[in-house]
Amino acid sequence: MEQLTAQVSKHVDATPAEVFKAITDPAKLKRFFFGADVESGWKPGDPIRMRGEIKGKAYEDKGEIREAVPGERLSFSHYSPLSGAPDAPENYHLVAFDLAPDGKGSKVTLSQSNLDGTVKPSDKEHRADYEKNWQGVLDGLAKEFAH
Repeated sequence: MEQLTAQVSKHVDATPAEVFKAITDPAKLKRFFFGADVESGWKPGDPIRMRGEIKGKAYEDKGEIREAVPGERLSFSHYSPLSGAPDAPENYHLVAFDLAPDGKGSKVTLSQSNLDGTVKPSDKEHRADYEKNWQGVLDGLAKEFAH
């Protein structure tokens, strides 16, 4: 089991199937995933690209879909040139959305780990920032289903 560098959870008023549909819909994702334009075929092995602007700086992040189980789990590797680190496997993260029934809705858990399974000192240092960012994604996702 990989060591997590960040993890947040939130109840969402939608079924796991509906949540999975939202996290694989580029138009919806753009509204709650940092305003990014996300492109992917959403099948394991497919590339995933995230383009946008953060703090006035254009970016294009990339990765690969690792798991895509409708209604249960979506995970992808992620590399951002903005990190300043070289494009090498040890500089990729694994981002995972785990979905579980929770009453009339879903519990969505968003996790980040390093693709190589390690936790670097910088990960511990930035954990609160990572979790704040991911909590913002989950808050935005929940708003997609607010009644």
